[in-house]
Amino acid sequence: MAKLRELVEELRLVFRGKDKFLDAVIPPLVFAIVHALTDFPVAFWISIGSSFLIIFIRLIRRQPFRYALGGLAAAFLAGGLAWLLDYAGAFYLPALVNDGATMIILLLSILVKRPAVAFTSYITRRWPLEWYWHPRVRPAYSEVTAIWVVFFSVKLAIRYYLYQRNDLSALAIFNVAGGWPALIILLVVSYLYGLKRLAALQGPSVDEFNSKTPPPWQGQRRGF
Repeated sequence: MAKLRELVEELRLVFRGKDKFLDAVIPPLVFAIVHALTDFPVAFWISIGSSFLIIFIRLIRRQPFRYALGGLAAAFLAGGLAWLLDYAGAFYLPALVNDGATMIILLLSILVKRPAVAFTSYITRRWPLEWYWHPRVRPAYSEVTAIWVVFFSVKLAIRYYLYQRNDLSALAIFNVAGGWPALIILLVVSYLYGLKRLAALQGPSVDEFNSKTPPPWQGQRRGF
């Protein structure tokens, strides 16, 4: 139970302040769900409508709506591709490109020994960036980044397979399941594996690094 509470608290930390980001995620999610139940034009216009609704709500509440505009632009881009190519499945082309680009960036970050997961942790936690590059810390982040490479590679392969088969219903369902649910699982696996590897590497914790504590170190017990 203690580990479960820790995971919940860590996920809250990661997603803290990200509620506006959901404004950009909701329209594609709405499209995927509706498209699994009906045809493309209905799903497209409902997703566009959800974007305008979110923008309206943000305006009424006098809240920033730039993410909602991003979601609207993404929906129009994907929908425009679908109409331009006269193929409803083209709506998912941006997701395919995104998976491929993300996979390449993650892989390159490992090769240059600046694993991308370290940067995502730094943005969230603001720990010293130099700590992540410590020889007994960096390997853990490189390995977790490799897990992310596999994750996005599998997503890309499945999406491409369904796209080639023109199985739009399955593609819509996968677009939902492969979104936030899969991302949360990825984050949990990353956290548990990352902490285990930090312990095995016997490197300094963030506090020990900051205070220049000499080895042997207790290591990072919580947070990744």
